[in-house]
Amino acid sequence: MDDITPQELKELLEKDLPPIVIDVRQDWEYEKCHIDGSILIPMDQISDHIDDLDPEEGIVVVCHHGMRSAQVAQYLIQSGFTNIINLAGGIDAWAREIDPAMEQY
Repeated sequence: MDDITPQELKELLEKDLPPIVIDVRQDWEYEKCHIDGSILIPMDQISDHIDDLDPEEGIVVVCHHGMRSAQVAQYLIQSGFTNIINLAGGIDAWAREIDPAMEQY
């Protein structure tokens, strides 16, 4: 599993074929703040939605600080996904480095 910095993710999201961003936090966390265009699939529901995801598509997994997303990324890799990236520092790092107006918690 690879990690990506917030700046690297910002650059990827600006490309013609950006990766899917899956936010694995809880509903209340996602409602407080999230990366535009990200898809909410809470960590405890990822196995229920695994068949909805393309195992070959680029996926960036996001959580608050990067710990839960690293666990989900590892689970996806073990499930046969080949292009999984974890956002280092999570939404907290994104807010500090890319979007300082984003609500933090």
